[in-house]
Amino acid sequence: MKIICIGRNYVKHIEELNSERPEEPVIFLKPDSSILRKNRPFFIPDFSNDLHHEVELVLKIDKVGKSISRKFATRYYSSVGLGIDFTARDLQNKLKDKGLPWEKSKAFDFSAAISNDFIPLEELDANNIRFRLEINGETRQTGESSRMIFPFDELIEHISKFFTLKTGDLIYTGTPAGVGPVQINDRLEGYIEDRKMFDFLIK
Repeated sequence: MKIICIGRNYVKHIEELNSERPEEPVIFLKPDSSILRKNRPFFIPDFSNDLHHEVELVLKIDKVGKSISRKFATRYYSSVGLGIDFTARDLQNKLKDKGLPWEKSKAFDFSAAISNDFIPLEELDANNIRFRLEINGETRQTGESSRMIFPFDELIEHISKFFTLKTGDLIYTGTPAGVGPVQINDRLEGYIEDRKMFDFLIK
């Protein structure tokens, strides 16, 4: 399986990072070694002094597809989970300043936390899924899928032009505003609507 991540998919997040609004989805990949499952703790790597949380809705692909038309996109996913795209912001900024790829700051081991469960979309309002991240009991990020620049079906269409989607692939669909650093002993709890999706510690 592969992990496909979308950057700059919420206007306010673009503004907080002083980035340009993209004309098409910004795509980067993470390897399967970046997955952090089962509420295991996340250990801050020694190569970063500014490690940020980015909470995101995550789609799980149900079947193989290539060059998928937007009108057929819903045939390829049926549930949504919640994840954290951990980002070594200091390292990312250095790489961006030099015009280099982001992977070392985004795709390192265990940088993609993922919820144990995925919720069937038939149980949600797929056009306006609300989600949030709490750190030490304080809400740090909130988002609604309706505020995405590129919604789910448009992402499926665009991604599948370049990459064959396979069963079990994960798409991290972008983070809303409110990203910020995590510290040792922080407790991260993520919710879709009122359902707790993950609960783990920073070490």
